[in-house]
Amino acid sequence: MQYETSGTCSKLIDFEVEDNIITSVAFTGGCNGNLKGISALVAGMTVDDAISKLKGIKCGYKNTSCPDQLACALEQYKANTAN
Repeated sequence: MQYETSGTCSKLIDFEVEDNIITSVAFTGGCNGNLKGISALVAGMTVDDAISKLKGIKCGYKNTSCPDQLACALEQYKANTAN
């Protein structure tokens, strides 16, 4: 799935989920090393666990962050697959 971010340096998040487990995450733009680290840390995590750990994280003065935007993307994924 692709998610277009809002309010962050990264512009796009590509991620895959299988059986409620995050299998891969890739950010376009943003802080390359940090985002590779976040991607590695959430791989193998359940969607709900990742959302609970990442939701609400802020970046400096911004109201969101790349981790928060990943949580938003996963929430959208859940909403789309619930139907």
